[in-house]
Amino acid sequence: MKHTVRSALAAAVLGCLLAALAPGAAGHGGVVREDDLCVIKVGYLEAHFKIFLPRSRGHREYCEDLPEAGETVFVMEYLHEGLAQSPVDFRIVRNDTGLGRFTRSEDLTDLDLERLTVFHQDAEVDPDVFTAVHTFDVPGEYIGIVTTWPASVDGAYTAVFPFRVGFTGVGYWPWFAAFVLFLLGNLWLARGRLSQ
Repeated sequence: MKHTVRSALAAAVLGCLLAALAPGAAGHGGVVREDDLCVIKVGYLEAHFKIFLPRSRGHREYCEDLPEAGETVFVMEYLHEGLAQSPVDFRIVRNDTGLGRFTRSEDLTDLDLERLTVFHQDAEVDPDVFTAVHTFDVPGEYIGIVTTWPASVDGAYTAVFPFRVGFTGVGYWPWFAAFVLFLLGNLWLARGRLSQ
């Protein structure tokens, strides 16, 4: 009995650790971290994705959440030739979905995107590197929307990435650490009860 409880708790802790540390574990948008690089996936097309705050943070790169408002530069370095040859449309909207970081493209279908738009760069073909510059005046939750029309398919591919501006918190890690401590405390209590 003692071994069974210990094994079950150890498996639960290990499962939580693996889920939290797996790439894209949060599953909250089109930008994922792969090998210390941020990658955006637009359909099957991929690009390295970087965000800069040049006036306040210099060359420091961000994937999504930004620590402060201000002049922001979005950069996509294409990993597929299809993106380099396709028009790319880029839009930033206020996130009024109530879903925060878990907003998906299908959650935007009933929203008035024109009313929520804070920045829009019309579709254009840029064969080298895609860049867009926008100055955020107000911290808050936003959604980046990248749309492209590859010649090889009928229709468009869209990727969305929810992000926060003015985010200085530590995210979900304190909650995860508290959960692990809770599990370890229960393991310790269970071991004490079983040994009596």
